[in-house]
Amino acid sequence: MTVSEIIRTAAQASKAWPYEEARKLLKRYPQGAPDKGYILFETGYGPSGLPHIGTFNEVLRTTMVRNAYHALSDIPTRLIAFSDDMDGLRKVPDNVPNQAMLTEHLGKPLTQVPDPFGKFESFAHHNNAMLRDFLDRFGFDYEFVSATDRYRSGAFDDALKNVLRHYQDILDIMLPTLRKERQATYSPVLPVSPKSGIVLQVPVEVIDADAGLVRFEDEGEIIEQSILSGGAKLQWKVDWAMRWVALGVDYEMAGKDLIDSVTQSSRICRALGARPPEGFNYEMFLDEKGEKISKSKGNGLSLEQWLTYGPQESLAFYAYREPKKAKQLHMGVIPRAVDEYWQFRGNYPKQAVEQQLGNPVHHVHNGTLPEGELPVTFGLLLNLVGVMSDARRDQVWGYLQNYVPGASAEAYPELDALIGHALAYHRDFVAPTLQRRAPEPNEAAALRRLDAELAALPADASAEDVQNIVYAIGKDEEFGFAELRDWFKALYQTLLGADQGPRMGSFIALYGIANSRRLIAEALGE
Repeated sequence: MTVSEIIRTAAQASKAWPYEEARKLLKRYPQGAPDKGYILFETGYGPSGLPHIGTFNEVLRTTMVRNAYHALSDIPTRLIAFSDDMDGLRKVPDNVPNQAMLTEHLGKPLTQVPDPFGKFESFAHHNNAMLRDFLDRFGFDYEFVSATDRYRSGAFDDALKNVLRHYQDILDIMLPTLRKERQATYSPVLPVSPKSGIVLQVPVEVIDADAGLVRFEDEGEIIEQSILSGGAKLQWKVDWAMRWVALGVDYEMAGKDLIDSVTQSSRICRALGARPPEGFNYEMFLDEKGEKISKSKGNGLSLEQWLTYGPQESLAFYAYREPKKAKQLHMGVIPRAVDEYWQFRGNYPKQAVEQQLGNPVHHVHNGTLPEGELPVTFGLLLNLVGVMSDARRDQVWGYLQNYVPGASAEAYPELDALIGHALAYHRDFVAPTLQRRAPEPNEAAALRRLDAELAALPADASAEDVQNIVYAIGKDEEFGFAELRDWFKALYQTLLGADQGPRMGSFIALYGIANSRRLIAEALGE
């Protein structure tokens, strides 16, 4: 069997969630390719605010499912990143300039709202450009599609006529889900006012479905208008269903907060005569306070922030894991994500193919992992930078060269990049929180013993030799540590100024025995 055949066989039984999702598409078309000749994946974006990691994350996870499908099938696929940029601006985001100007344009399609940043022809064009930049930086294979372009070009006209033909069917689906006061004004179609340019939320009467004509009231006047070629947009749940039908979408995932919307849009899709796409509902990212990340609030981490403090692979790794579990997304999760990514990457070459397909890094790199290893952990790098005042990259390499034979930026380019991340993370996030405390009497006695033991070691003592000494001191009843972790915590707090830290043997070997003894002397006030 070829490598691809081995992978395909293993993928058919793999419990990794991208393969489980991809197998839904195999069942969707058991006879092979659909009539259109390809499988269509879609992700949606509402450009009413600046894109954030949650937006980017949906494209990432969808791409992982798409890649998994490629392992299972030879049928071609496409991925559309759809921007709902004809939506009316409902409220002004908190994190953009020129808010008074934006307030004057409330209700207008986002592509008709001026760019508050003054860079693009509209607010939607600005946010769409940011989204594409996000996706391009990660090398995603996608096609960007604008709702405004599709509506105004007439590409959706046939689908819009179909909506009018099934107008009552759609009302029958939607009205029972709404409050009574909302039922009185609800309309599946949102005409664009010829007077104000606002996307109107008013009752609409269908006059001629085949001609696309509707009747509605606008500022006291009865208007008859075509909904075709940009004369209206659809209420978003109806819009979602219409889009699935018009584009032939086969797969789209959504956040857990949209479960009811998926249900209703799926019913509308069937009423329009089509089959809803496959997909699953993922849990939402939360901020440090456990609150949902919001485009308008601007809470949580931005993509730029993560990439300042950690490599892009660590973000993809974090996004891959446990998609149905709510996870916090803040500065504090980055170091662990970096180190766990490298841990799983280090395990990958030694694993059987079945284990490899369940390894997150397989999906991060689509089965083609880069060569290279990491001789120190990111956590250890952070601790090293933490005890160096105003550390420079070359100084960090100086320590690493004493610890890792032949260490250089050329030999370890990914480590060189991590040094930059560590310096930035320490500067912006760790340094303001560091606070070394004075040792308790028993801790001071243990530190003096550690200093004496280190003094007796050769300068090139191994990390394991040092770790054995640290363990022995912590277990010595003379120093009265109830548990070994109490000794480690004392070392972290008195020497590093933190509550958590590295394997001390590795840290001391990296930082150097002489430098480590100076840290102990400072802690003891000597």
